[in-house]
Amino acid sequence: MNADKRRFSPELVLRIILLILFAYFFFGFMLIPCLNTLTSIFNVKTADGVRDPWAVIRFFLAGSMPRFVWNSLKLAICLVITVNVVGISLVLLTEYFDIKGARILRMGYMTTMIYSGVALVTGYMFLYAGDGMITSLLKNAFPGFNPNWFSGFNAVLFTMTFACTSNHMLFLRNAIRGIDYNTVEAARNMGANPFKVLWTVVLPTLIPTLFSLTVMTFITGLCAMSAPTLLGYDSINPEIVRLAGSSTADESFPQARAALLSIILALFTIILLTVLSAYERKGHYLSVSKTKAKLQKQKINNPVANVLAHIYAYILFIIYMTPVVMIIVFSFQNYSAIKGKRLDLKGWTLINFFGTADYSYVNDRGKTKTVAGAISGVFSNEKTLGGIKLSFILSAVAAALACVIVIVACNYIFKKKGKKMSALVEYALLFPWLLPTILICYSYRTYFNSDAVWYVGNQNLYFGKYVRLLIILAYTVVKLPFSLRMIKAAFYAIDEELEDAARNLGSSGIRTFLQVKLPIILPSVLAVFALNFNALFTEYDMSATFQSPNAITYAMVIQGMLADATRGANMNALGRRCASTVFIMIVSGLILYLVYGVGARDLGERLEAKKRWRNRFARLTGKAKKTDAV
Repeated sequence: MNADKRRFSPELVLRIILLILFAYFFFGFMLIPCLNTLTSIFNVKTADGVRDPWAVIRFFLAGSMPRFVWNSLKLAICLVITVNVVGISLVLLTEYFDIKGARILRMGYMTTMIYSGVALVTGYMFLYAGDGMITSLLKNAFPGFNPNWFSGFNAVLFTMTFACTSNHMLFLRNAIRGIDYNTVEAARNMGANPFKVLWTVVLPTLIPTLFSLTVMTFITGLCAMSAPTLLGYDSINPEIVRLAGSSTADESFPQARAALLSIILALFTIILLTVLSAYERKGHYLSVSKTKAKLQKQKINNPVANVLAHIYAYILFIIYMTPVVMIIVFSFQNYSAIKGKRLDLKGWTLINFFGTADYSYVNDRGKTKTVAGAISGVFSNEKTLGGIKLSFILSAVAAALACVIVIVACNYIFKKKGKKMSALVEYALLFPWLLPTILICYSYRTYFNSDAVWYVGNQNLYFGKYVRLLIILAYTVVKLPFSLRMIKAAFYAIDEELEDAARNLGSSGIRTFLQVKLPIILPSVLAVFALNFNALFTEYDMSATFQSPNAITYAMVIQGMLADATRGANMNALGRRCASTVFIMIVSGLILYLVYGVGARDLGERLEAKKRWRNRFARLTGKAKKTDAV
C-alpha cells in the first residue's frame, strides 16, 4: 500500500505532467519548426509544377547568394581581429597598466553595455552619417569630402568593433583580475620588463578566455543584423529577412533561398561551438602559489611608451563617449538645432521627451503653414509609446517564462543527477545555442504561418495579434541556454544537507523547493531575469523577422524614425530618436546597477550600505546631533 502511494504520489504525477509539457515545448517549438525549414529547401517546384530538390542549390551556386555568405564571413573574420585588439587593449589600460584616470576610462569603455543594437547604431549614425555632426564638419572643412563615406563594410566594421568589446570588459576583465600577482612579480624580479611579462606570463593565462571571446565575436559578426541593415551592407541576416517578406511573384523561390541561408548560418554556428567545446575539454590550468596575491597595476617606465599609452587610452575614450554625450545633449535640443546638427544654447527643450507642438514653416508662395501636432515627444507620441509598451510586456513575459522553465528543469536535473533523462533535459535546453537566432525566427514565421499546425490547435500564429505570442515564444527559446548556464550555477550553491533536513522533517518536495531552495537561488534568478529583459527590450533581429502591423516593437519604431524624418512625416523624428536612445540608456543602466551593483553585494555590504544611508539621513534631519547630545 505504501509502495503504491509512493508510486502514484502527487509529486510523481506533477513530474510526469511537466515532462510531457517539456517534450511538447521542445518538439513543437524548437525541433520541428527547424526541421521544417531544412526540408523546405528540397521541396521546391519548378514552373512546370515538378518538384526539383536541387533547384535552390543550383541557384545558390550560379546566383549572387554566395556574395552574402562571403560578406558575412569577411565581416566576422575582420571583427575577430579588430575587436580582440581593441578589447584586449581596453582591459590592459584599465586593469593591468597604471593609467591615470583609469576609473573614468572604464566607465566610458563600458557604455556599450547600456545601449546596443539599433540604439547604438543610431548614436554612430548621428555623428557619421551623410548629415551627421562630424560629417557636416568635415564637409565644411573639405568641400570635396564624400558625405556618404560612413556606409557599407567599413562603417559596419567600425561600429561593431566598438559595440562588441563589452564582452571583453566583462569576461576578460574578470580573468585578468584573477591572475596571481606572485607570478608577475617573480618575472619582474628576474629582470623582465612590463611588456615582456605581459607577453610571456599574463597573456598565455588568458588564452582560454580569449578563445571563447573570439568564437563569440565570430558568431556575432556572422549573424549581424542591425548594423548591416541600417548602414547598407549586404550580409546574410538582412537578406534572410528580405527574402522572408518576398513572394514568388517577385523572384524565384525566395522562401527556400532564405531557408538555405539560415541553414548555412546554423552549420557555421554548430562547427564553431563544436570546436569551442573540444578546446574546453582539453583543460587549461594555471599553476599558482598557495597564497594568491592580488594583481597590482604595472607602471610603464619608458616615458615615450607611457605618453603614447595615455594618448591611445583617451582617444578610445573619446570614440566611445562622443556618441553618448552628443545623443544626450541633442535629445534636449529643438528641431532646428537637431536638423542643422548645431548646438543651440538657447534651444533647450523637453519636447523630444514630453508634450506636443505645432510646426510652422513658410511655403514657396511666402505663406506660413502650420502642421498641428507635427512635433511630439517619446512619451506623447502614440506610435513610440505603443512600441515601448509592447516591448516591455513581451520582454518581461519572455524573460520570466525562460526563468521559470529553467528553474523547474534545473530542480529536476539536480534531483536526477547522473540519469539519462536529466541529461536529455539539459541538452534540450542548450539546443537553441546550436542555431542562429534568425533561423529560429524564420522557422517560426514559416512553420506557424498556416492553419494546419495541429500542435497549436490549427491556429495561424503569424496572423493578427497571435504574432505577439510567436514573438514571446521566440524570445523565450533564444534565452533558454543563457538562463540555464546562470541559474544552474546558482543551484550548485544549495547545500544538500538543507534538503535532507527538510525531508526528515516531513516536508514534501514541492514545499522544500518553494521554502528552502527558491529563496537561496532567487537573487541569481532575478539577475538573469533582469539581463534577459535588458537584452530583449531593444532586440532588433527577431523584431525585424516578425515585423507586422500587430507587432511593431520599440526597436522597429526607432528604426522607422529615420524614415519618418526623411519623409517629413514627423518633424522631430531625429530628436525623438535621440530621446529614445537616452531612455534606453536609463533603463539598461538602472537594470545593470541593480544586478551588478546592489545585487552583487553580500549581506555584510548591504547592511553597511544601509547603515551609511541611515547616518546620512540622520545628519540631514538633525537627529544625529540630538542623539549625540543625549
